[in-house]
Amino acid sequence: QAPPVESGGGSVQSGGSLRLSCTPSVSGYSFRAYCLGWFRQAPGKGREGVAHIDSDGGTKYADSVKGRFTISQDDGKTTMYLQMNSLKPEDTATYYCAAMKGWLLGDFCTGGENIWGQGTQVTVSS
Repeated sequence: QAPPVESGGGSVQSGGSLRLSCTPSVSGYSFRAYCLGWFRQAPGKGREGVAHIDSDGGTKYADSVKGRFTISQDDGKTTMYLQMNSLKPEDTATYYCAAMKGWLLGDFCTGGENIWGQGTQVTVSS
């Protein structure tokens, strides 16, 4: 599987919304049978899991984003989304898409190795 590609990042004011997308980098590929996740890394901090979705549509969220972010996939499983509402300055980070041939266990995907995208920047100003 080629690395996925993220898009949709940008700058927004506090309280605003953004939608991130993640697609396979090779045309004709899909995310069928993959467990997918969004991670983020703020300057000077470690990478943290934000939300995950498995091939059956099961989802998990970090406590910091519950009720504000929604992870989803299209019916063809060619695109994964992260709808981010009520954004806060502390959501500012580089957001990464990860794909794994595995399943959702607890809060994270397991059973394989994550294939990472290059990341997209999200900046929330107060």
